[in-house]
Amino acid sequence: MREITYAQAAQEAIIEEFRRDEKTVHMSAELPGGLRREFGEDRIRVTPVSESAFAGAAIGLAGSGFRPVAEINLATFGFVAMDQLVNQAAKITYMFGGQAKFPILYRMRNGLGASAAAQHSTNSYSMFMNVPGLKIILPSTPYDVKGLLKTAIRDDNPVISFEHMALGGMKGEVPEEEYTIPFGVADIKRKGNDVTVVALSKMVPEVLGIAEELESEGISLEVIDPRTLVPMDRDTIRNSVARTGRLIAVDEACQTCGAAAEILSLVTEDNATFSRLKAPLKRVCGLDIPVPFSPPMEKFAVPDREKIIAAVKEVMAYPSR
Repeated sequence: MREITYAQAAQEAIIEEFRRDEKTVHMSAELPGGLRREFGEDRIRVTPVSESAFAGAAIGLAGSGFRPVAEINLATFGFVAMDQLVNQAAKITYMFGGQAKFPILYRMRNGLGASAAAQHSTNSYSMFMNVPGLKIILPSTPYDVKGLLKTAIRDDNPVISFEHMALGGMKGEVPEEEYTIPFGVADIKRKGNDVTVVALSKMVPEVLGIAEELESEGISLEVIDPRTLVPMDRDTIRNSVARTGRLIAVDEACQTCGAAAEILSLVTEDNATFSRLKAPLKRVCGLDIPVPFSPPMEKFAVPDREKIIAAVKEVMAYPSR
């Protein structure tokens, strides 16, 4: 199978869906490469640098029968449009009594590692998980980003896609034939027997590398990528933990009130799974601090190989029941 980059796979998803449905419209403050040549100025709009304006315009377009893709770029820019995202897009289907559809895809680039400093570095998906009415996808591979974006464009509800800025150049296998990935279906990236590790976004390839290393020490990690945070595949996570008896959630985002805590709660609230635990649950997350500009300080603020391995060996140290 061919290999293409994460960025190329995402671009393919947009192009294929725009060819499939002439009601798709793209809005961004920057002109996306190549799209206007094929689809024209009416469908590929370059907006003023005003996220609140085009995030709101997407709602009007969706309510008028279009399927807008609003590319907000850095996730921190989404904070400028919080009223449109949280108070309008997320609630409008409910407030219309379900009589109108509002299919919108908001794309944001999340993540740390580029020394972009506090106002341009964030993993804000946990904030939006707390907003009923929004679906949230978090693709970590070229295959996943293409399949999930295609599903998101076809969905009749507002969807936010968080795509880590460090993953754009990652290569992976992507079929040339048509495919989509349903929401709410996690992917077991690696099967294992000793510890379930649920990893998010850029942490997925990080944990997979660690799993290879620990295999030589006789520790077998099962690595799960939820792929979508809303809806979340609870059953896959619970079934894995019930078998391994150990769970670690790894997330680059801040720890407090984060997605990792929600993942751990899936086990603590389910007695059938909780009763099978062999060790306390663990989170390995980013520090609760504004992101430093300094590259060494930024690196210290996020989960790394040493922190993740330490967490694995800590839960493995508990005696099996």
